[in-house]
This record gives sequence, structure tokens and C-alpha cells, in this order.
Amino acid sequence: MLTQRSRYALRAMLFLARAPAKSPPIPMTRIAAEANVPRKFLELIFADLRDAGLVHSHRGKLGGYCLSRPAHLISLGDIIRVIEGPLALVPCVSRTAYRRCSDCADEAACAIRHAMMRVRDETARILDGTSLADATTEDLVAA
Repeated sequence: MLTQRSRYALRAMLFLARAPAKSPPIPMTRIAAEANVPRKFLELIFADLRDAGLVHSHRGKLGGYCLSRPAHLISLGDIIRVIEGPLALVPCVSRTAYRRCSDCADEAACAIRHAMMRVRDETARILDGTSLADATTEDLVAA
């Protein structure tokens, strides 16, 4: 399951993705209110997203946040990996944080590992194949 932190991050990023192109930075208080995310919590989330290069912050009276790249170049997978870490449910199938399972006698024959590899691959395919632009378009179609 996604943590509340990831859900908050996704909602805030989807809100930024809906902003018109070339619009001024959006203040944190507005993002928090529109995405229904506690402001203090959103500040911590946006610090991670900023460090990962997904959002850009602007200081000052007219400051706020905007996406660092066009919405079609940021995937849901990008956001979830920043907030949660690897998509794999078990460490032995992670592509970025592989660790052998301590209780596994034969990794090559492990049925759990093989099933979790398929889960990881399909999850990554869907999340990496869905951009913020795709998600906002799907929101409009669903409405």
C-alpha cells in the first residue's frame, strides 16, 4: 500500500501539473489547501521532491513551487520512488536496492521471488508509463 506521504505527494504534484504552462510559481499554502495536505507535512515532502529535481522552488513574496520538467516527463513512478524508495515488495527483486533475503535457501528457485519479480515489473511498467500529464487527462476523462 502507498503511504499517506506518497498519496500527499501525488495529489500535490497532480495539482501542479494542472497549472497552465508558464504560470507563476504556486504558493505552498495554496498547494496544501487545494491538494488537502497539511502544510508542514507538504514542506517536508517538497524538500525531497526538490532535491530529486522534480519541483523547483522560488523564494520571495511571489514565490512558490512549480514542476521542474513538463508534466509529460514526470511519471508517477518517479514520484513514488522519491518518497517510498524502490517499488519492489521484497529486497531480492529490487533493481536499485537489491539485498539477498536472509531466509532464502535457493534464490534462483524461489517461487516467492519469481512472483514478486512479475509484480515489480508490472508495477513499474504502469507507474513509469503514467506521466502527470496522463494522470491529469485521465482525471478529466473520468469526471
